[in-house]
Amino acid sequence: MPFYLFQASYTPAALKAMVDNPQDREANARVVIEATGGTLHSFFFCLGKEDVLAIIEAPDDIAMAAGSMAIGASGAFSSGATTKLMTSAEAQKAMAAAQAVAATYTPATG
Repeated sequence: MPFYLFQASYTPAALKAMVDNPQDREANARVVIEATGGTLHSFFFCLGKEDVLAIIEAPDDIAMAAGSMAIGASGAFSSGATTKLMTSAEAQKAMAAAQAVAATYTPATG
């Protein structure tokens, strides 16, 4: 199954709710991801632009998009992004494929 990096920032109202009532958001995220047939491998709170980061394994892009849309539709996040990840073995296959097609590309010349 493919891996994905999910990053998001909470709304001020969601952050206030967590400060007023500290809670395990990882458990809630796990339920959503498992409902799509996926696995939550890591869940981190962050210092910086994003508030949370998750490493997720999902059956396919549609399942990952469904989970991301469901979480986004909750209104708890002000922004979010999903990045599809490749293993080193997958990247090597891509490199080999690029090698095979590289000769077909003609760069722009001045």
